Amino acid sequence: MADNKKLIEGLQAIVTGLSQQAIGHAIQSKIFAAQGFSKLGDKYAEHTEEELGYVKKCIDRILDLGGEVKNETKPETPVYTDVIEWIKYDLQVSKDGLAWLKTIVEEARDDYTTFDMLKEYYQDEEEDMYWAEQQLELIEKIGLQNWLNQQL
Repeated sequence: MADNKKLIEGLQAIVTGLSQQAIGHAIQSKIFAAQGFSKLGDKYAEHTEEELGYVKKCIDRILDLGGEVKNETKPETPVYTDVIEWIKYDLQVSKDGLAWLKTIVEEARDDYTTFDMLKEYYQDEEEDMYWAEQQLELIEKIGLQNWLNQQL
């Protein structure tokens, strides 16, 4: 396990951070659905399940590597009722997370199983970042009301 200490710590950080992020997405899903934006509600509900899937994969890998899984807490994160503010916040979380995740992916280079899992997770997070950027650009081009109408 000593050889995998940094990698296990990185996987644990993903378990801790991503589990909280998944719950945050579940909350946002409910808020947007309650506002009548069913497409956004569905998107973030699906996103929640996807993230929890990565949490489970990371837990399994920690155990495979002989590590101890912890149920850690993180500081409170904001909840938004304004869709635009939420997308901007979530975009920044993606950008910051990808920068950090890149270091863990590099740490896993010699562990092909972990590397492949983290590379898949990285690609998924990158797609999420591109989606948020695209939505903000679309809002700029067609206007907020037109974009919101598409989310009904």
